[in-house]
Amino acid sequence: MTSQSMASRPLGAGYVVIAEFVVKPQCIDDFMALALDFSDECLESEAGCWQFDVVRLDTTAHGVLFFEAYDDLAAFDAHSRSPHLARFKASFAPLIVGEQPLRRGTRGHTRSAITAAPDEKVSR
Repeated sequence: MTSQSMASRPLGAGYVVIAEFVVKPQCIDDFMALALDFSDECLESEAGCWQFDVVRLDTTAHGVLFFEAYDDLAAFDAHSRSPHLARFKASFAPLIVGEQPLRRGTRGHTRSAITAAPDEKVSR
C-alpha cells in the first residue's frame, strides 16, 4: 500500500483485528519469516487490507502480535476466507505453543469520539 492510499483512509474508519501468538523458542526466526511474508501477501492481494503489522513483543517471551486494519468487517471476512490465510494457518501451527483469541473492533478515534464538552466524561 502506498503512503498516498493510506493517507486517503478516513480517520476513524476501518475494522481492526489483533492476533497474538506464543512461538516455540527454537522456531521464532521461522515464524517471523513466515509472518512477514504473509503480511506482505495480505497487503498486496487484498484490496480491503491496508495495514498488517507484525510485532515481536518484548512483554511476552517469544510473543508475536499482528495488528491488522481493514476497510470494514466485509473486508476482514474476505481475508478470513482467503486461500493464503488457510496456507499460513497450516504452516504456522507446528511453530507455536499457543494463540490468544482474536481481538476485533471498529476504529474509533475520530475527533468527535475523543473530544467531549467540558462537563462530559469520555469513557474508554
